[in-house]
Amino acid sequence: MTPLASFAVIVPAYNEAENIPALFAALRKTLDDHSLDGEVVIVDDGSTDRTFELAVAEAARFGPRAHVARHRRNLGKTEAMVTGSRVATAPVLIVFDADLQHSTEDIPRFMAQIDSGWDIVTGRKVGAYEKQTVSSVYNRLSRSLFDVPVRDLNSMKAFRAEILHGIALRHDWHRFFVVLAYAKGYSVTEIDIELYPRTAGISKYSGSKRIFSSVGDLLVVWFYLRFSRKPMQLFGGAGVALTVLGLLIGLVLVVLRAFEIGPPSIGYRPLLGLVLLLVVVGITLFGFGFTAEMIALLRSDIEQLKMDEHRKS
Repeated sequence: MTPLASFAVIVPAYNEAENIPALFAALRKTLDDHSLDGEVVIVDDGSTDRTFELAVAEAARFGPRAHVARHRRNLGKTEAMVTGSRVATAPVLIVFDADLQHSTEDIPRFMAQIDSGWDIVTGRKVGAYEKQTVSSVYNRLSRSLFDVPVRDLNSMKAFRAEILHGIALRHDWHRFFVVLAYAKGYSVTEIDIELYPRTAGISKYSGSKRIFSSVGDLLVVWFYLRFSRKPMQLFGGAGVALTVLGLLIGLVLVVLRAFEIGPPSIGYRPLLGLVLLLVVVGITLFGFGFTAEMIALLRSDIEQLKMDEHRKS
């Protein structure tokens, strides 16, 4: 069982200079009040204000348990989470936002669930908060597509570090970390947490563009999980269906010609073109699916090698 002190709080921060002192004060109070000895990893994600300087100064006062990493430009929350996991040495990671809209007092509650045996613990935001409607629609759509046993996919979360080390996250895929981990067989549960209003700074994750990009990412991740292991199911199946359809239409044309039945109103030539198109596209899709299947096999072999290397280390 992982002891309560063996965790790291990873805090992605982008232009959060106003919140850094209060963030360190809240973390210090929680760790001291609950006799915890966790790490704190601040990842300055290319801030243009004094976030990095203030984080370094506060970390020095905090002690050797605090670390500060820096991106030279703004890369995004996913990249910040990955960077923080590389700096942290603890076996359990907690992703915590720098805006203090979550309470540091929830950290012991998350760790208690991890200690009870869960691999991932997510926070479910309760109460009224900004963007609640958009968030609820997004989460419902995610649950319907991925069938995950939690109701809030993009909130404060705690998880075993080995999970993140075994999952390749693309840009902005931090929102799908739970989905990808659950698909690999890791256990997931959730606890209710309160979301507090921001007291300083402005939100970095708002705007209509993010809604459209999130929906697009949802479809990409669904496609990835559904067909990345068996791409032939999609491309091969579609290719066979189109090829068979083209051959059937061609067979009908041959029968019409053989029995000297009058040509269709559009004539034979357009239908012959359709037959050629369906057969060529069908064979192309089937070949694409076969190639994708070979790539999927190579990917599985590489993942197995990585797992073997991880066990040896």
